[in-house]
Amino acid sequence: GLSFAESSFFPIPPDVMLAPMALAKTDKAFRYAFLTTIASVVGGVLGYIIGIWFFDLIQPLIIDGGRWADHYQVAKEWFLEWGFWAIFIAGFSPIPYKVFTITAGTIGMAFIPFIIASAIGRGSRFFLVAALMKWGGKEMELKLKQYIDIIGWLFIIIGVTIYIIYKL
Repeated sequence: GLSFAESSFFPIPPDVMLAPMALAKTDKAFRYAFLTTIASVVGGVLGYIIGIWFFDLIQPLIIDGGRWADHYQVAKEWFLEWGFWAIFIAGFSPIPYKVFTITAGTIGMAFIPFIIASAIGRGSRFFLVAALMKWGGKEMELKLKQYIDIIGWLFIIIGVTIYIIYKL
């Protein structure tokens, strides 16, 4: 439920539940990651639908001065520049994924590429968390809490660098 909600409107990332659950039952870690991924992608579809059909309800949050105005502008610019990769990066990184799912709907991103990018980005993140918990145990959980944002931002920097090199 948390994974579903976080992808469209809730502020707490699912990693906070996935990591301890994977640590408690390491034999089910990848099952938990799979369920978290599916729920997150379905929640992302809700965000996409909000962007398409309920834009008027969220508009006060994304216009100048709104709570998500800056995030929305960044997301919109990323979509114009990178399209599919914007969702993929947002799905893996500490960037608020919900802002990107809603933006994907508002700008009319093609639905199938949205689903594919979401599944790959979110799945990569959640399976990485599960694998780290399974492999590293309690010590890894403590390190993951400490470094997860840094790892996410490094991933973005690497991805953007690769993209720039590819474009040159």
